[in-house]
Amino acid sequence: MTKRVLLKISWEALQWERDNGIDPQFLRDLAASIKEIQDQGVELAIVLWGGNIFRWLAASANGMDRTAADYMGMIATIMNGVAFKDALSVAGVDTRLMSALHLPEVAEYYVTPKAVHHLKQKRVVICVAGSGSPFFTTDSAAVLRALEMQCDMCIKATKVDGVYDSDPKTNPGAQMIQSANYDEVLTKNIRVMDHTAITLAKEGNMPLKVVNLYKKGAMMRAINGEREGTVIS
Repeated sequence: MTKRVLLKISWEALQWERDNGIDPQFLRDLAASIKEIQDQGVELAIVLWGGNIFRWLAASANGMDRTAADYMGMIATIMNGVAFKDALSVAGVDTRLMSALHLPEVAEYYVTPKAVHHLKQKRVVICVAGSGSPFFTTDSAAVLRALEMQCDMCIKATKVDGVYDSDPKTNPGAQMIQSANYDEVLTKNIRVMDHTAITLAKEGNMPLKVVNLYKKGAMMRAINGEREGTVIS
């Protein structure tokens, strides 16, 4: 049975070791990894965050209206999407960029049946502009798109191996959480995704996995149901 997966990529992942922007070499390496996954018969949709661009744009805009700031963030995801689509095309991956905001010169407007059609045609679908509405994070947008496209799972790819009980950067003794249920994440305030995203996943029974994007083969192992990262279900 063909697996359909939604991959959420954080801004930290696209930055790699930069303070802002996108690391071009890592983008090429990531495109090659995506091609390997697709070649295994996986139908893959991707949601990008725009924080790597928006953070420095907003640095001098302290006190900006939340709605205006959120729309800037949506536009930043479109910029990331254009860059990633180009990298995937160079890698030989048939890709469609679909936006929740109308921008016909750059991307197709996101409509679920059309996105599913692209997936069935073995095209990678990059979803940008979040949900198209302010006050909703790209985590929530990722779970929403995963449910709309009837994906088998939603994978959040970050710079760490999974979810920890404390910050592993500041606490060498931090323990990774192998698995948890939605209620545990909500009641213990475990930082996986925002509460709206977790609640949406719970209501739609969408399995969530958190893996290290830089760990070779981690995404494929997670897709195949092998022990990798943190599982929320």
